[in-house]
Amino acid sequence: MRSWMSWIAVTPFAVWAAVRLSGFEPDWPWVPVVAFTPHAAVGAALGLVLAGLLRRWAAGAVALVTVLALGVAVLPRALPDPAPAAHGAPLRVLAANLLVGTADAAELTAQVRSLRPDVLTLQEFTPLAERRLTAAGLRELLPYAVTWPAKGVGGSAVYARHPLTAGELIEAGGFGQATAVLTHPGGARVEIVSVHPCAPKRTGRQPCWLAGLERLPRGGGRLRVLAGDFNATLDHLPLRELLAAGYRDAADAMGRGLSTTWGGWGPLPGVTIDHVLAGDRMAVRDFQVLAPVGSDHRPVYAELLLP
Repeated sequence: MRSWMSWIAVTPFAVWAAVRLSGFEPDWPWVPVVAFTPHAAVGAALGLVLAGLLRRWAAGAVALVTVLALGVAVLPRALPDPAPAAHGAPLRVLAANLLVGTADAAELTAQVRSLRPDVLTLQEFTPLAERRLTAAGLRELLPYAVTWPAKGVGGSAVYARHPLTAGELIEAGGFGQATAVLTHPGGARVEIVSVHPCAPKRTGRQPCWLAGLERLPRGGGRLRVLAGDFNATLDHLPLRELLAAGYRDAADAMGRGLSTTWGGWGPLPGVTIDHVLAGDRMAVRDFQVLAPVGSDHRPVYAELLLP
């Protein structure tokens, strides 16, 4: 009986670790489930404790390997990374998902007024949200904008304190990811992308989600910042591949990569799906997960340093 108990507690997390570290990403249900890998690491540690208490040494050995494997994947997010040598002007970035345009425009505008971001990216940006934000005074604080409002969840926008030039809209599955080039007063030109691929479906394959991430521009060359609701965590292979192509995750760089941005209510724990990715020539000086503004996502804020 004790052997069965220990193996039941250990085996699911061992399989989880093997798939997570395999370099292969299955489809349903793995794509949504893998977002909870930090919580799985805690579960694996509890399985190790149980196997030890029951004196089931074989199960304990598997549990120990599992804990170490998941720890390698998860723990670096709690440790700050060395910053590249960047000595240029600061660039403050704020990103917020508006929950189909229903977020509180006054509260979001108050955050903009307090934090004074140079750039604000918005997702689930509707025509009504655009009108409400304008009425709340957002354009007085961030007078430049590239907006692609849409009914439902597919709209997005980039607002800025400095001049913007509209870029190409990245579209996949009815989701538009606005792009714009910001001209910084110091002369630097930085491409900004308001990121929002569709969420993984509850069943079946994920072509819209995967295409939305794969169509994001790779790093290198032009200075670039990707900010918004990625519907992906650092445990999703497409996001890890994007980072490897020339970006740094601001939360991870500051040792705050385990701060959750969505969920944490009801039976499910929170996950980290909102990010600010900076080109790898930029330094990260600050990252914060902010109080919610009437949305199921918490806004995220990063202060970057241009090279």
